[in-house]
Amino acid sequence: MSDAINAANEPVRVGLVGATGLIGRRLIEITSAGDEMRMVGIARREPVLPKGARVEMFVADAAKWGEVLEAIKPRALICALGTTWRKAGRDEAAFRAVDYDLIVTTAEAAQKAGVQNFVMVSSSGANPRAKSFYMRTKGETEQAISKVGFKRVDILRPGLLKGSRKDDLRPLEAIAQIASPLLDPILPSQWQGYRSINADLVCEAAMGLAMRKAAGRFIHDNNAIKRAARDWRAKHSAKTE
Repeated sequence: MSDAINAANEPVRVGLVGATGLIGRRLIEITSAGDEMRMVGIARREPVLPKGARVEMFVADAAKWGEVLEAIKPRALICALGTTWRKAGRDEAAFRAVDYDLIVTTAEAAQKAGVQNFVMVSSSGANPRAKSFYMRTKGETEQAISKVGFKRVDILRPGLLKGSRKDDLRPLEAIAQIASPLLDPILPSQWQGYRSINADLVCEAAMGLAMRKAAGRFIHDNNAIKRAARDWRAKHSAKTE
């Protein structure tokens, strides 16, 4: 029997935090179109969901997320939480409160609730020793997540995400997306991790990795993300034939 179908032949429940961003919304849209997996979202505020979404959504204070996870018992938790420098008011403490504190606290609550797999969408260039505050915070978060005690941790480090964001104006990112077909091929080898990647590939990789059973900590760059997405698509196609 497929890993993605449980004994009752019901869709596997996978937890999701960060439902309102590009990755979170596309995860909900993609899984809503299939029957193998059902997203169970947890948020601090009622989000505007994609049209036709089939998702269970729990709204609770972040301090209560552990109780929600205890109740829903997801197979895995996908974390697409994150803010931007602009949204954080260009304040380091406000940025870190989301991109480190909230993510790590959520991971700890998930592990305590019995979640074995944790899939985190991070960023290319994440490094706890980076000079950039953004990249250093991402790297420190990855480091902390790796010590929480999950059976399996998958850290996705995509480059520039390509996709349509909802109510989230990012002018520089939009310009970069337009220029990416010209820039990607000429980026030097040391910068290849920053090449653009379709958000749907990141979502498909996250879905497939959430179902993997092998224990360990795995870091996925753009190329590894694409391979994981291809594996997911191959398994999905096989089930629908």
